[in-house]
Amino acid sequence: MQDQLLDQIPSLDLADFRSGDPERKARFVQQLGEAYQNIGFVALKNHGLNDEQTKQLYADVQAFFQLPDEAKQRYENPELAGQRGYISKGKEHAKGRNTGDLKEFFHVGQEVEEEDPIKNEYPANIWPEEVPTFKESTFRAYRTLESAGQDVLRAIALYLHLPENYFDDKVKHGNSILRPIHYFPIEDPEAVPADAVRAAEHGDINLITLLMGASADGLQVKRRDGKWIPITALPDQIVVNVGDMLQRLTNGVLKSTIHRVVNPPREKMNTSRFSIPFFMHPRSEMSLAALDHCVTPDNPKKEADITAGEFLNERLIELGLKKK
Repeated sequence: MQDQLLDQIPSLDLADFRSGDPERKARFVQQLGEAYQNIGFVALKNHGLNDEQTKQLYADVQAFFQLPDEAKQRYENPELAGQRGYISKGKEHAKGRNTGDLKEFFHVGQEVEEEDPIKNEYPANIWPEEVPTFKESTFRAYRTLESAGQDVLRAIALYLHLPENYFDDKVKHGNSILRPIHYFPIEDPEAVPADAVRAAEHGDINLITLLMGASADGLQVKRRDGKWIPITALPDQIVVNVGDMLQRLTNGVLKSTIHRVVNPPREKMNTSRFSIPFFMHPRSEMSLAALDHCVTPDNPKKEADITAGEFLNERLIELGLKKK
């Protein structure tokens, strides 16, 4: 497919894939694959989260981030390298940068109830006592977005001429993370580094990211010609994009597009922005070696073989969340 220069991301309906109608399903697969070969992002409706759940989730997330810093820091454990709990302001920076992003966030991770040895790889989740409904609302969103992500990956598998269930065992009990983010108010813009931004340009580490609608504008994606375009989704949509692991697995056939969250106009720097991405990761042992049929004379192999766990570890060091 020729790389079209889109000014907005395509909108798709997950109900088409889940409908049981072969024609609707096939059309969804084709449209999703073309979008991921082109701009790397889609807006997706009928993902499973309803308005009531979303409102409760955002209310709980905002209640947590409104706590005093010393209260939030009780839920920060540096030994976990940001895998669970609270990560305080300025701790994470984009790959290749030293200036911390203007954000703080909280990580909710996988919980394994079955007898699967992978449970030994995952630390326990950390739950804030001050917001008693935080655990229920965040983990319900975790499971709902995980289910939607499994179906998106099934569609991707079909587009790549793989068995529909190719990713199923690779993401079962995968190392996925729900990350409520608070881009905190800046009362004095002169007091922060001149190059500090809410989230510097980056590609996501994981297979795919499912992003719930943010409370304010700011997300932008970098088109192939270098132009930055704003990403907007309707209230009933989430944004789903390709991550670096999937780009690596497909030898660049599917695009992990660079994106960023820009600072608001100066007069709005003293306002908060909330966002809740779900980073869908596979199990650590999954190989990210390029799929054989994605390596051709016209598209030679670009990256060395590596597992998902090894790749994640490299990135956590690059992002400043983990020491070498």
